[in-house]
Amino acid sequence: MATHSTGTSHIDSHPDLVSLRDRYAAMSGKPMAGMVEGLCLLTGLYLAISPWVVGFDNFNSLKVNNLVTGLALAVLGIGFGSVLERTHGLGWVATAIGAWTIVAPWVVSGSADVGKNIVNNVIVGGVACLLGLFTMAMGLTAGRRASRST
Repeated sequence: MATHSTGTSHIDSHPDLVSLRDRYAAMSGKPMAGMVEGLCLLTGLYLAISPWVVGFDNFNSLKVNNLVTGLALAVLGIGFGSVLERTHGLGWVATAIGAWTIVAPWVVSGSADVGKNIVNNVIVGGVACLLGLFTMAMGLTAGRRASRST
């Protein structure tokens, strides 16, 4: 007869897992990580308010799109900043949000004649893509360091 414990899992205290979390925590404490996380947060906040800053006239669906995707990117930036060891694998989401932001003026508005909206979204989307790639690279770097030391 097997016995099952009703407490917390013993995997949480496994030495390999503790070591890996320590490495991610050390990576998130570096200045470059803080800069990428902060820029991701600021990019998301700017994307959320950009329809009103740039003036997206008569493009209500694009306004809502930028607001929602911008807030999602800002939440990711907060996650990257507070618990990189658990959210580094979500860097691809920031890259996907950036790619969507680039194509959104054509897809959401249904018109290629959106002028300054295209320029705004392409620049912000490109920045979001780069920040997502940097976040993924930080996670991979921490993972490689962990595998080399074992």
